Amino acid sequence: MSDVEDRGDVPDERLWLIFTCCHPDLEPEAQVALTLRRVCSLSTDEIARAFLVPTFMMARRLGRAKAKIRDVRIPHRVPVAEDLPERLAAVMSVIYLVFNEGYAATQSESLVRRGLCTEAIRLGRLLKTLMQQSEAEVDGLLALMLLQDSRRAARVDERGELVLLSDQERSKWDRDEIGEGSDHTRAAIQQGTPGKYVLQAAIAAVHAEALSASATDWPKIVGLYDRLCELYPSPVVALNRAVALAMAKGPEVALPLVEGLRLKLWEYGPFHATHADLLRRLGYLGAALDSYHHARALSGNAVECRFLDRQIGEVRAQMSN
Repeated sequence: MSDVEDRGDVPDERLWLIFTCCHPDLEPEAQVALTLRRVCSLSTDEIARAFLVPTFMMARRLGRAKAKIRDVRIPHRVPVAEDLPERLAAVMSVIYLVFNEGYAATQSESLVRRGLCTEAIRLGRLLKTLMQQSEAEVDGLLALMLLQDSRRAARVDERGELVLLSDQERSKWDRDEIGEGSDHTRAAIQQGTPGKYVLQAAIAAVHAEALSASATDWPKIVGLYDRLCELYPSPVVALNRAVALAMAKGPEVALPLVEGLRLKLWEYGPFHATHADLLRRLGYLGAALDSYHHARALSGNAVECRFLDRQIGEVRAQMSN
């Protein structure tokens, strides 16, 4: 039987390849990493950044996964419908990591790699079509990507410079994507206890509903992050919760929480950028400058680097006054 004939229930070649790489005999992280490398053509460095691990460690992980496929003779075949659920979590992780690399490119001259965002959303739609019954987390994943992608046109200004969420011109947000994403979010919530993608989509929906950053229901966002931290704890989720808490209750409340993540997120650029912002808002300019420099050193994106350079220049000017 040819490869084309052996694709079973999977209607799209790219999605078929993702399901094939996400074989249950591989460790979950290896499934995701291998798929990002083989199917989505991300570099080992880009994948390492997505997993917050050194590049050499990711290279070893990929090598072990390839060796296992060879040594155990994992078959390159499409799972039948009843085998799809056991691979679903890994497949969703792959799709969202592809979207994230498109949404905030780790190594690029531009902030957004639009082709990756578009491909991830397309795969999310196909995944939703593929499932024989409604799956809340698939709805949540698609909703999350649509709601985040809706901000694309406002994330850089006319010069191509980064614009923070709080400063974005919300009239540029794509209302069609917001409408569709909000519909998927409501549908997912109605299906029962929300998972991590549904909760993140709900957070994105609160942002989408607000006419400005100041009008955002920050306590509601903090509550959603509380639930996310309870069910799916991770240092990055804790960092994002602290950002929301700073908006809801002030930077002095959030700063100790961020500093408590120092060891876990030392190699994560957004940690240092967040730390710098909180320090700056509280008047600790010297410490803020150090944190901005750390963030700048960890960024491989040209747009982010220019933004951080501007922040460094502004803090230096404040210090000289």
